[in-house]
Amino acid sequence: MKHFVITLHYKVPIEKIDELLVTHREFLDLGYQKKILLSSGPQNPRDGGILIARAESLEAMKEFCNSDPFCKADYAEYKYTEFIPVKYQQEFKSWFIPE
Repeated sequence: MKHFVITLHYKVPIEKIDELLVTHREFLDLGYQKKILLSSGPQNPRDGGILIARAESLEAMKEFCNSDPFCKADYAEYKYTEFIPVKYQQEFKSWFIPE
């Protein structure tokens, strides 16, 4: 499993983002159900967002994000940073090191 920090940068005014916020969060819920996402939220100031995620490959991660309503509407650009977790809170061990 590969781990990623995904940074979203909004390309449109926040009013446009707010129009899709409910469907974006519904999309994120699917990621949590599928154990793709560990955490997500808006940046402060609110000019983008952050996802902490995992997938079998960068291509699989991009495929997941391409289904995001923000991506489909071309409202955000996505930057993918792969990282190798070597330290983590023990309660998250099974997320970082699947058995």
